[in-house]
Amino acid sequence: MDVKKVAALAHLELTEEESAKFAPQMAGIVAYIEKLSELDTADVEPMAGGFADEIVSAGAGREDVHRESFGQEAATSEAPSAVKGHFQVPKVL
Repeated sequence: MDVKKVAALAHLELTEEESAKFAPQMAGIVAYIEKLSELDTADVEPMAGGFADEIVSAGAGREDVHRESFGQEAATSEAPSAVKGHFQVPKVL
């Protein structure tokens, strides 16, 4: 894989020196990935994370119970600044 092509896909501008520096590193990464693809994973179940306990399937976990929520007045009563039932926050530009 070409370093300049990957850099362009990532919207990075590399100098010739940087391209020369990163080429062997990228070749090493690609070689490692190719080595991993040689592993036999036929008997390995797919996982969403690092631990099987982390997977929560439909119907598992707590029951979905409807509860009354806070009203606007209760929710904003402790806010440092609220206007007309809404939280007032500083303008961010």
